[in-house]
Amino acid sequence: MALHNPNKTEIQRPVGNIFIFSSLIIAVLLNGLPWEGVALMLRPDFVAMFLLYWCMHKPMRIGIGMAWAVGILADVADASLFGQHALTYTLLAFGGVVLHRRLQMFDLRQQTTQVFGLFALTYTVYALMHWLIDGDVVWGYFLGCISSTLLWIPLSLLLQGLRQLRMGRDSR
Repeated sequence: MALHNPNKTEIQRPVGNIFIFSSLIIAVLLNGLPWEGVALMLRPDFVAMFLLYWCMHKPMRIGIGMAWAVGILADVADASLFGQHALTYTLLAFGGVVLHRRLQMFDLRQQTTQVFGLFALTYTVYALMHWLIDGDVVWGYFLGCISSTLLWIPLSLLLQGLRQLRMGRDSR
């Protein structure tokens, strides 16, 4: 698969709600894996990545309300400050929905630079909350922003491939 934007070259089949919601649940489970030490700082925010992908590609189905609900679920699963993930995912979804046409104009390499700004905003809100509550900022967690950005291309290719695989299986 090339790093081009598939929306420009072919018509995409609509994605079912079950596929979208199951991918978000998988993302919450991936965030819940036991990470320790340096790996914890390098851990990408899988929920943010999946939410941004779906907000870009299906903004009428996955938006701010769904981001808030998934954020509350992530808060409960992570046992973190209640509302922390909900606030950051809501801001991320707002950016994804508002900029979805702009982001889809770019190929995946160019999208990565645009997505970095949205992920940086998300991690800045996390850092601001930690600073307000604990009085310090853990700068190492901004490495997760970089790893999330680096995984943007593989995630997009994976989800596009799964969508095409599903389409090919249904056409038989």
